[in-house]
Amino acid sequence: MANPNPTRPLIQAYGAVLLLAALDQVTKQMALALVFSPPRVIEVLPFFNLVPVWNSGMSFGLLSQGGDGVKIGLTVIALLVAALLPLFSRSWDGLSRLGAVMMASGALGNAVDRIIYGRVIDFIDVFAGQYHWPAFNVADIAVTTGAGCLLWASISGRAACHAAEQTQDETPDEKSGDGI
Repeated sequence: MANPNPTRPLIQAYGAVLLLAALDQVTKQMALALVFSPPRVIEVLPFFNLVPVWNSGMSFGLLSQGGDGVKIGLTVIALLVAALLPLFSRSWDGLSRLGAVMMASGALGNAVDRIIYGRVIDFIDVFAGQYHWPAFNVADIAVTTGAGCLLWASISGRAACHAAEQTQDETPDEKSGDGI
C-alpha cells in the first residue's frame, strides 16, 4: 500500500533533527550553569570529567585559529547540512537516513551556538591517565555517530550487493555444487 502522505517521513526526519538539536542545547545550558559559571572541572568518573571549553573552530578544535570568515563559513555550511541532508536522504535505507538525521541535528546544534555565542560550547572530557581526547558535546556525538551509521550502511550495503552479484554470476551448476 502506498504511503498516503509522502511528506510524512520528511516531516518526521526534520522533527527528529529539531528534537536532537534541542537536546544538545539543553545539555549545553546545563553545562553553562554547572561548569562555565564559575569555570570549574567536575570529576564524574575516573575517565570522564565535565569541563568548560569554548571552541571557536569545528569538531575537536580544528580551524580554531580562523577569523570571522571561517566562523561564518562554518555556520553557513552547518545550516545547509541541517537543512538539506534530511531532504537528500529521503530515498536512502533506514540506517543511512538515521545517520543523516543525526549528522544534521549535530550540525544544527553547533550552528546555534555559533550564532548565539560566536563559538561552540564543549564540556565532555574523556581521558585515559594524562591523555585527553579534545572536549566535545552532544552535537559532536550526534555527528560522529551519524557518520558511523552512514559508514556502516555503506560497508554492509556494498557487502550485500557484492554477495548478490556473486550469486547472480554463478551458473546453475555452480550454485548446486555440480560444477566441474
